[in-house]
Amino acid sequence: MGIFDNIADKAKDLAKEHSDVVKQGIDKAGDFVDQKTGGKFSSQIDQGEDLVAKQLGLGQNPEQHQQQNQDQQQNQDQQNQQ
Repeated sequence: MGIFDNIADKAKDLAKEHSDVVKQGIDKAGDFVDQKTGGKFSSQIDQGEDLVAKQLGLGQNPEQHQQQNQDQQQNQDQQNQQ
């Protein structure tokens, strides 16, 4: 096992220990990017958030996923009205 494998394992362990803070950071970063892109890439950003959480072994709670889907649908509806 190389040095980078050890670092990655330690990072994952820390992320699991502080999963709520890490998830908030991922969500805030995604929201920031979504805002800066005008909501045009909401689904891709959500997928990226999910992928990062999955790679860190955090998973996603079903209520958050449902809320994100609702938010995404609202963004798409707003874009269609413009």
